[in-house]
Amino acid sequence: MDAELYLDLLKRCVTNSIYDDDQDMMRGSFGHDPTSGKLSSTVAAPVDARRKYYGAIWPTRAHTMIGVARLDNLRSCVETVLREKVPGDLIEAGVWRGGASIFMRGILKAFDVADRRVWVADSFEGLPPTEEWVHAADAKLALDRFADLAVPLEVVRANFARYGLLDEQVVFLKGWFRNSLPGAPIERLAVMRLDGDLYESTMDGLTCLYPLLSPGGFVILDDYNAVAGCNDATDEYRDSMAIQEPLIAIEGGGAFWRKTG
Repeated sequence: MDAELYLDLLKRCVTNSIYDDDQDMMRGSFGHDPTSGKLSSTVAAPVDARRKYYGAIWPTRAHTMIGVARLDNLRSCVETVLREKVPGDLIEAGVWRGGASIFMRGILKAFDVADRRVWVADSFEGLPPTEEWVHAADAKLALDRFADLAVPLEVVRANFARYGLLDEQVVFLKGWFRNSLPGAPIERLAVMRLDGDLYESTMDGLTCLYPLLSPGGFVILDDYNAVAGCNDATDEYRDSMAIQEPLIAIEGGGAFWRKTG
């Protein structure tokens, strides 16, 4: 297999850059789903290629909304741990339609890696409601009301199958992170990608998963510098654990650091 060609094509597919026929929605342009009464990004706006590249829209058909730059960062992290033989599995906590997790499984496939798993953690029911006392900014966002963020498990599984990547190396963890991550049967991690948006979801991910991360592994925070709750949880956790590794911004959004000890 030509890994470079395959992964470039896979990236174009999960972002729907191959056909580019999404009726993409700018974040911030929302309507209501008449069947559920929930907020939905159903108000069409013209496709902006630059915003789509950086993951600043909610696509109607693509399997990921994180954009090309953040997928490139994810690939760099995964390929680094493979090249340097950093032990552990890969996890994404907060997967939406599954595109980034599919991409991670594709990287393992491209390099014939059969001894690592991809953990796919999500409620598959959208985001949990946030009380004012937990985090005021999260409560104002009210992301639990957005119907487009609730993608059922069977849809995500079907998306993996579309790429021929649904197999025993893919493990699904269903539930709110506060319930699904503690005690999850994960022995070690090499890459952990957190995309839970909220303070509580980010803190649950860090608290439960960071102790499992091998030295040399990567923490990726999709919402850093985009959602106040993610920043607050990340900064508080890093301070409480005296984490000194630099937090590096990702082009277009998000940040990551590499665990050194």
